[in-house]
Amino acid sequence: MEIGKLTNEQLNNYIFKNIDLKRKEVIRGGGIGADTSVMDFESDLIVASTDPITGADKNLGILSINVATNDIACQGAEPVGILLSVLIPPDSSLEQLNEIVIEANEECNKLNLDIIGGHTEVTDAVNKIIITATAIGRVKKDNLLDHTKIDKDDIVAISKYIAIEGSSIIYNSKKKELKKFLTEIEIEELEHSINLLSVLEEAEIAVKYGVKHMHDITEGGIYGALTETCKLIGKNIVINKEDIPVKDSALKIADYFKLDVYRLISSGSMIFIMPEKNFNAFKEECKSKGILVTKIGKVREGENLTVVSQEGERVLSEISSDELYRVL
Repeated sequence: MEIGKLTNEQLNNYIFKNIDLKRKEVIRGGGIGADTSVMDFESDLIVASTDPITGADKNLGILSINVATNDIACQGAEPVGILLSVLIPPDSSLEQLNEIVIEANEECNKLNLDIIGGHTEVTDAVNKIIITATAIGRVKKDNLLDHTKIDKDDIVAISKYIAIEGSSIIYNSKKKELKKFLTEIEIEELEHSINLLSVLEEAEIAVKYGVKHMHDITEGGIYGALTETCKLIGKNIVINKEDIPVKDSALKIADYFKLDVYRLISSGSMIFIMPEKNFNAFKEECKSKGILVTKIGKVREGENLTVVSQEGERVLSEISSDELYRVL
């Protein structure tokens, strides 16, 4: 591919024809000669978030949509639109771009949001396709979450399993190696784990039960997300390591590459902090929707993260780079 912007014909054939606009809030989407989109949120607050996809080389369309929209859900907001910036190295093909846009649009249709604009360019500044997604959502003022209301003894819970995203990315990059020791059931799980990355459903349910704070578990894994949460709320969180749900397949992958599974990127799992009295009802409604929710700890006075395990207690204040980058 030639370095520079795509031609108008390429934009039409590989971008715009693959995008559906259906949200009433989207008054005008991006297009050739139109570098902005126009949205109407009436009296609601606007929530925005940006995330790049740098560690994966497959399922880029699905990953980009979910990573950005999960951030929107953390505020109890509903994702409405998303902008995608796609930087493509010259040795890539239009067919790869076509696949990414189709994937992204299909994921948006599942989650009920629109691709409202973005930028696509061929450049030798990157050596693989890099997507940056900017999601925009809406929330009523009265429904915006307030982490300052978190109290001592509020419970800390997570949805699904940790390391969903990390094990999926590693599996898709290292299938030949990993299939030598994974069971058929584990392989089947990993083949479909890309479909578990959204946390929108459990986040929407959590709002009904008085959730005070939500945080999607991305880079740095569960430990990274919890240490960040401690910094934000100015309190200590105590968790029981043995209570953290993790699939055997993720443990096997982590053991094979000598990774700490608790520091592995985990989109698809969300942290919830809420009053203990509301937890069981929240858990049961999630269960009725096929979503596992597990209590892993409590909020205490103090600071930092305390991890309790059979080996004793360990205090963590910050997690650096994600374990994923030790493999890819």
